[in-house]
Amino acid sequence: MMTPIQIGALIILIFLAALLLWGGYIMGRCDGLETGLREREDLQRAAYAKTILELQVTLRSIQADYSRLAQTNNRLEKGPHFGPAEHQTLVATGELLRVAAETVSAFRTGEKLERDARSLRKEAA
Repeated sequence: MMTPIQIGALIILIFLAALLLWGGYIMGRCDGLETGLREREDLQRAAYAKTILELQVTLRSIQADYSRLAQTNNRLEKGPHFGPAEHQTLVATGELLRVAAETVSAFRTGEKLERDARSLRKEAA
């Protein structure tokens, strides 16, 4: 049989063991929360770093496109736009457009028809 002192000691030991378990649980929980928060921050930093790297790659690509376009622009501004063959084609096209404009203008006023009729009458006579 146990004496009252032994019973008190047993109760105190059980209480201390429970206190020790509860303290260990609380400390482990706090450590786990800290570790989880740290890991979450590390994952966020990694995601941000990945986004930054992707944006830097996009920036480099855009800069390369810009330099290529700037070089093309400079080359086009400095060099002749058309060669002699293109120039002759444009002059001929301009002449055809001038003739077409005169013809349309004459048809509107009726003068061309009268001129053509007179010239045909003179040729027929």
